Amino acid sequence: MAVDLLGGDQAPAVVVDGALRAVQDDPTLHLTLVGPAEASDAVLAALHPAQRHRITAVLGGSAVQAVADGLADAALSAGDTGITVVSAARVLGRWPGVRRPPLAAVLPTVAGRLVLLDVGSTVDPDEQTLAVHARLGAAYAAAVHDIPTPRVGLLTIGTELGKGDRLRRAVPALLADRPLPAGARYTGLVEGGDVVLGHGVDVVVTDGFTGNVLLKALETTYARSGHGAAPTPRAAVLLGVGGTVVVCHGSATGADLAGGIAFTAHLHRRSALAAIVDLLTYNEVSHE
Repeated sequence: MAVDLLGGDQAPAVVVDGALRAVQDDPTLHLTLVGPAEASDAVLAALHPAQRHRITAVLGGSAVQAVADGLADAALSAGDTGITVVSAARVLGRWPGVRRPPLAAVLPTVAGRLVLLDVGSTVDPDEQTLAVHARLGAAYAAAVHDIPTPRVGLLTIGTELGKGDRLRRAVPALLADRPLPAGARYTGLVEGGDVVLGHGVDVVVTDGFTGNVLLKALETTYARSGHGAAPTPRAAVLLGVGGTVVVCHGSATGADLAGGIAFTAHLHRRSALAAIVDLLTYNEVSHE
């Protein structure tokens, strides 16, 4: 898989650290490091000579472009989210019906875990976009996180019908109008507390601005609570593009990036995107 060496607030040093951790943790992993030669050389120098064949350096370009060129199976970057999203959509293409691909993250909750999207890709969606994101999130939860018949909720300021702004008031009718994939069902409006508790909902849909604020607040709270490393990867997968692309925080640590790399490899090995597409396609055909 391809890793952007210049992505992140402390790049390339923190990316080098994460790449080394990932390679040492997974003996079957092969990395394509995209960026300056000196950063790639630092990874190679730290590896045992017998392991150096597992690292390939690519000067120039981007991790997403490496996937498009067939140099890697998947891409990870902690660089500018907007640039990564636009590049992925342009270079890898978008799935039919997906105009604005969302970033989906998995959060730990009191009840277990849930999928939150969008967490930073689309900050000003319309109601059709959120309805598409709900379908993508439901298929992702079922195909990748083994959540049978996911329960989908729309994040707003109250649970009574009609709560929220114009956008949030328009979406429920769209979600009720067409069945969701994987046997998922729309369960109604949810508040921030429901995200923390995870009661009655497996997928929470919101705009990218609100989702990003909520994600960072919850991750910081979890880290400061003394629980140690979060049980879910601090990374988000871009849904709706023609390749596996994962985004990490710009403030990611070496451990975060290693976890993100492992998560990206897991998605590829599980053929996650193909499984999601299969669920979406089956849903389209079965309701024609």
